[in-house]
Amino acid sequence: MPSQTAWHAYDGWFGRPKAALLRGACVCRWRGAAECSLDWTVLDDQTPLYEADVDLAGPITDFKAHLTVVRDAAVPLPEPVTTLLTALTQNLETAAVTDLLVTLKALADLRYLIAGVGADAASAVQAGRIPMETVATALCASETATRRYANSHRHP
Repeated sequence: MPSQTAWHAYDGWFGRPKAALLRGACVCRWRGAAECSLDWTVLDDQTPLYEADVDLAGPITDFKAHLTVVRDAAVPLPEPVTTLLTALTQNLETAAVTDLLVTLKALADLRYLIAGVGADAASAVQAGRIPMETVATALCASETATRRYANSHRHP
């Protein structure tokens, strides 16, 4: 039977099945322990689950704790790179308002830079110099998403 992790796939709308409970989940395949039971005799079939009066405190707390663990395991960017990216973002946002052509030119140059550097990094990952699991953890992503991301840089 096909399955989904998105809550709205089990909200009963348009003939979809109805979930018995909700819990936190992440693309990395983590699943939270806290469960939120759904009583469909009380829930309004005309109200989407995200608008229903359901206490999601447990699953949300689990997910926030998971995100803290994931962030702590991710590779931190060196401070000069973080500063550079922050300044670049601010400059591009300003340029997008004041001079759209400058923004487009900068983005074209960035795309060229990313293609070159990204291909080299992706080749190293795909050659197995760094285990995919390690790369996935560093990027806060699943191995499948990491593989797809690396492939996108190999074949832009």
